Amino acid sequence: MDMEIDEPMHGSGEDQLSPTLDEDMHSNDSKKRNTKARSNDEDADEELDDFDFKPGSSGIADHKSSRPLELTNTNINQLDQWIEHLGKCEPLSEDDVARLCKMAVDVLQFEENVKPINVPVTICGDVHGQFHDLLELFKIGGPCPDTNYLFMGDYVDRGYYSVETVSYLVAMKVRYPHRITILRGNHESRQITQVYGFYDECLRKYGSANVWKMFTDLFDYFPITALVDNKIFCLHGGLSPMIETIDQVRELNRIQEVPHEGPMCDLLWSDPDDRGGWGISARGAGFTFGQDISEQFNHTNDLSLIARAHQLVMDGYAWSHQQNVVTIFSAPNYCYRCGNQAAIMEVDENHNRQFLQYDPSVRPGEPSVSRKTPDYFL
Repeated sequence: MDMEIDEPMHGSGEDQLSPTLDEDMHSNDSKKRNTKARSNDEDADEELDDFDFKPGSSGIADHKSSRPLELTNTNINQLDQWIEHLGKCEPLSEDDVARLCKMAVDVLQFEENVKPINVPVTICGDVHGQFHDLLELFKIGGPCPDTNYLFMGDYVDRGYYSVETVSYLVAMKVRYPHRITILRGNHESRQITQVYGFYDECLRKYGSANVWKMFTDLFDYFPITALVDNKIFCLHGGLSPMIETIDQVRELNRIQEVPHEGPMCDLLWSDPDDRGGWGISARGAGFTFGQDISEQFNHTNDLSLIARAHQLVMDGYAWSHQQNVVTIFSAPNYCYRCGNQAAIMEVDENHNRQFLQYDPSVRPGEPSVSRKTPDYFL
């Protein structure tokens, strides 16, 4: 899949968004798209044919609990060990990933499509497998559980450490379920992760696709939006022409692979635009929406702000639509080459907002990894 990167726009003022650095063209014919993306490596096609990608095939949700997970001392000790281990950027064993994902299902399945969040909270954007920068984020924003965190998706793909990144965040979610929220992004998807790196990383680190299947089954349970103190609507992508009220989001069936179209797809794929009304997205999924759309949505739902991620912004955050929308991006020097800052947004008890910006962390040399389709990491 040949893609060109648009030159990002600089600044953190109105509408300073990169048009789409995250242009994961989302064809309705996913098999054709994926085959094209892997056409340079026949072995990849053979590996993909070795197993099916049916949701639920990992078995992590076979014995779902009828009530939320209650942590025992044994659970807490195990989670603390996993978090310490992952904090060294060392992946968990396959058996431990299975245990972690099963525990996470018993937390996430009880969360709503629109997760209510109290202030104060720190809101974060894409991290994309840049694990050392995730640790830097926690240094800048404060450790969890001392700080409440809301992550708006895209934990995997593109970076070198997607396995460690998503494992760490899921372990933190299970350990501190009321202190950290992890929403689903468009990359928390079976289709997208087959093309943009997470699937291949799982094969390299575990020798099979089992861990990939566990996590992609778990992704189905991630909430898709959050509502901070009934005033800030948080989601990965943007609005949908099929959604006028937040109550309509509450009614969606989210326990599924991200659809090719429809309201759930739009919430994870859409982008704000400086043109009014609804537009066709160059991404191939979701829509663009103008200031008139965001203003009406905020008015209808008595909101002060839509917070979203999904697009590179060079200063780590950017306002759109006369401050009806803010984009937050939390992966500094995205793809290890874009030169952008990252940011997180703190919202205090009085709804005051402060942006904390940061640069890439100091880290050891990145591994030399041979990639089947070099363009897809960009």
